[in-house]
Amino acid sequence: MDTKRLTADLSVSPQITVDDVPMLKAEGFRAIICNRPDGEAEDQPRFAEIADAAQKVGIKALYLPVVAGSMADADARAFRQALTDLPGPVLAYCRSGARSANLWTLSQTE
Repeated sequence: MDTKRLTADLSVSPQITVDDVPMLKAEGFRAIICNRPDGEAEDQPRFAEIADAAQKVGIKALYLPVVAGSMADADARAFRQALTDLPGPVLAYCRSGARSANLWTLSQTE
């Protein structure tokens, strides 16, 4: 899994799988944010599967889907609030990690 650290409490990555969740726990992540809508690609796991795996290892999971190319100020506010509410460090993911990184950048300018 390819994670990119943006801050001490936030990293981003491409799509994760259920099998990645225990590794995320071992790496110290305490929360996961999914920025990818379910059904964006046929081969992606549904968020419910990721959330179930996260719950089993004691990681919080939040579904905050953003459609690629349609990021809005409300999405940035919700992302910023999630980072406030969730225990860190947090991993945010989407298809490539770029959407999550851009969402974080936008959340810092509000």
